[in-house]
Amino acid sequence: MEKRTKEIKIRLTETEHQRLLDRCDRTHLAEWLRQLGLGEHTSRKRRVPEVAPELLRQVSGIGNNLNQIARRLNQADSLTPSERASLLVVLTSLDRQLGDLLEQNRDR
Repeated sequence: MEKRTKEIKIRLTETEHQRLLDRCDRTHLAEWLRQLGLGEHTSRKRRVPEVAPELLRQVSGIGNNLNQIARRLNQADSLTPSERASLLVVLTSLDRQLGDLLEQNRDR
């Protein structure tokens, strides 16, 4: 592999620099810019977002409820009207909870 000996210096505002960092999917900004500029297609490595533990617990609980509902639906050929109504209430509640969580954590 050929050794890199050339250097390009660019000036950025704080805002421009932060925007590049936000878009960068690599550990090193220079590597990402080089690959982007040279048109090299590389697999994207997404940064794992930091998640508040309480949010993670709530979303996990909602996921468990959805799994239980899916299991129940897959086990029964037919549901009684009261079972359907009960599942609809649970699904509506989960939808509301997810909407609330999304709203609470939108800007984080």
